[in-house]
Amino acid sequence: MRVPTFLRTSIVAVGLLANTGFAQTNSPPTTNRCVVPVPRTDEKATNRFLELNRRVKDSAGRAEVIFIGDSITQGWEGSGKEVWAKYYGPRHALNLGIGSDHTQPVLWRLEQGNLDGLKPRVAVVLIGVNNLPEETNTPRMVLEGVTAVVRRLREKLPETKILLLGIFPFREDFHLQRAKGLQVNQALRKLADGRWVHFLDCGHIFIEPDGRISKEMMPDFVHLTPKGYRLWAEALEPKLVQLLGKSPEKN
Repeated sequence: MRVPTFLRTSIVAVGLLANTGFAQTNSPPTTNRCVVPVPRTDEKATNRFLELNRRVKDSAGRAEVIFIGDSITQGWEGSGKEVWAKYYGPRHALNLGIGSDHTQPVLWRLEQGNLDGLKPRVAVVLIGVNNLPEETNTPRMVLEGVTAVVRRLREKLPETKILLLGIFPFREDFHLQRAKGLQVNQALRKLADGRWVHFLDCGHIFIEPDGRISKEMMPDFVHLTPKGYRLWAEALEPKLVQLLGKSPEKN
């Protein structure tokens, strides 16, 4: 029996869909590497990690506030040092930021000494921006990575309130990667429970009315200038005062 032309065409189309994967609806999920603890092996990051462990040990549990993150957090020791001294020095705050960190190494180092002996009242968390540019990391995968960091902190520091920050905007102008971050932030807000986990999205303070980021705020469109750190601290302060119950004491 001769198969009609339209039927032969349909069969070929279905075959092509199957071969390209479009017809597969039950494909097994790929492993989300954003939630897998992985140590950094480069010398700079390793030395920074060891230095943070020394600071944690030397603090003898006196830190009221800890900051956990990547180079934007580490930058409090650079462009943000004067603002840090004003707002966080009196609180014996600890900076646990390591440049270029993704969620994976943060998960690893939280189990490797970065939290040993600490009993902070508040942990400020800003992480995820370095996960975003990797095309294989979907917004959901990044979300799960940040969520894993929050959960790990809750396990390790059950009496500490977590102030989770929305991922800051980056790139000079509107960009798909910046949009990806906004999608993650919308879901991160849902982690707030009003008691132990709180969420603050202050990324809008860094952009201009036309959506661009100026070099006055971020010279490389990622890292903050002294002005950027001042605005960040000012945006953070009302929530910190609420969670701590007091303003920073003067030395």
